[in-house]
Amino acid sequence: MTALAPVLARLEQGHDRILAELVEFAAIPSVSTDPAHAADVHAAAAWVAAKLSAAGPFTVRTIQTPGASVVYAEWLGAPGAPTALIYGHYDVQPEDPVEQWHSPPFRPTLREGRLYARGVSDDKGPLLIPIKVAEAFFGEPGGGRLPINVKFLIEGEEEIGSRHLEAFIAQHKDMLTADVVLSADGAMWRSDEPSVTISNRGLAGLEITLTGAAKDLHSGRHGGSVANPLHALARLIASLHQPDGRVAVAGFYDRVRELSRAERAEIAGLPFDEAAYLAQVGAAAAVGEPGYSTLERQWTRPTIEVNGMWGGYQGPGTKTIVPSEAHAKITCRLVPDQEPDEVVALVAAHLERHVPPGARLVMHPDGHGARPAHIARDHEVVRAAEAALEKVYGVAPLIVRMGGTVPMAEYFQRLMGLSTLYFSFSTGDEDFHAPNEFFRVHRLHEGLAAWAHLWEILGR
Repeated sequence: MTALAPVLARLEQGHDRILAELVEFAAIPSVSTDPAHAADVHAAAAWVAAKLSAAGPFTVRTIQTPGASVVYAEWLGAPGAPTALIYGHYDVQPEDPVEQWHSPPFRPTLREGRLYARGVSDDKGPLLIPIKVAEAFFGEPGGGRLPINVKFLIEGEEEIGSRHLEAFIAQHKDMLTADVVLSADGAMWRSDEPSVTISNRGLAGLEITLTGAAKDLHSGRHGGSVANPLHALARLIASLHQPDGRVAVAGFYDRVRELSRAERAEIAGLPFDEAAYLAQVGAAAAVGEPGYSTLERQWTRPTIEVNGMWGGYQGPGTKTIVPSEAHAKITCRLVPDQEPDEVVALVAAHLERHVPPGARLVMHPDGHGARPAHIARDHEVVRAAEAALEKVYGVAPLIVRMGGTVPMAEYFQRLMGLSTLYFSFSTGDEDFHAPNEFFRVHRLHEGLAAWAHLWEILGR
């Protein structure tokens, strides 16, 4: 029997109890974007702090920020072993639209091996896993120990852009000193194949308003004689891309770090069925920047996307006007080595140059951009994660990338020189941010075993 065997046995014996705790956690409506849920956000922080205190001899602190509290815990009882800083978040997205849920979003419901609830996959299920793994290690007769030093940083504002996390990290560098960050947030690529994520894209955005006349005008009297902001907006948005799909903004690609031949070959070797993907999302064809595969475009190429356009009359029937204003929200996904502020400036300059005659442009940068982040393919913790996943699944994991943005990875990289490994057991099809979010129960159990193996391997 290996030294890890009793820990794995305790985790297996505790499956039902751990699932019940996840049900309790997911029932807390900790929606960070809605002030009406401030007490629930506070309750979720208290729940996490209590579970960490109960897991073992952690020093646990709840630290107030200008927004939601950070729950911090540490155990440094493994001299000479590496220190892992574990990141996760206890806040969740709003449940809207409620009418599309098949069961109440904050009444966790088990159906066919899946637990349905808002936030259960992003990020409460994955976050609970390392807490319960610590509890299993400490459960050794006579009081156990962890194979590595462990710190937890659990925030409550990830779903609103981690708006106070950067300052928190900058102010607490000494407290947060570690060798690597292990993120319980994120997601594996697919549920039927283990994978290790080694990068994520950054984010920048702005909102624009185009104005024509000073007020809405009768389209019979004034149509054809003054600029229609909706027409102008359509032309302006269309100017952001060339007909072949490449971004038309001057300088947009100047800082983009191209993939090596080996990196492109690794992505090309992944078992990706493009037809199945298109069927899954209900799209007629794959489009985008020419010269790159769909996975390369999703993971490693920068984009400009229009997230919303509106203006004019949108009620029932018709209202024959030339509207005064039109609006759009634009975001850019960024890759190494693009800078959010620089990209916003490039896009803004392009928009200013292409404003159609008769319209006036006002821009509002988002101000919460995030840089892209990555971990070296040959980093020790990547190799350890591959070994841990192979022990659980019996096959070597895939090496993948993330098209989305998790701001904390870049914060740790820039402010502390720490790389982040995503070790989440959510998968991208679990409808987080959408109605009927769920977490597969078998992924909960597999994650418990994998985290235990990872810590054991890192501690050798």
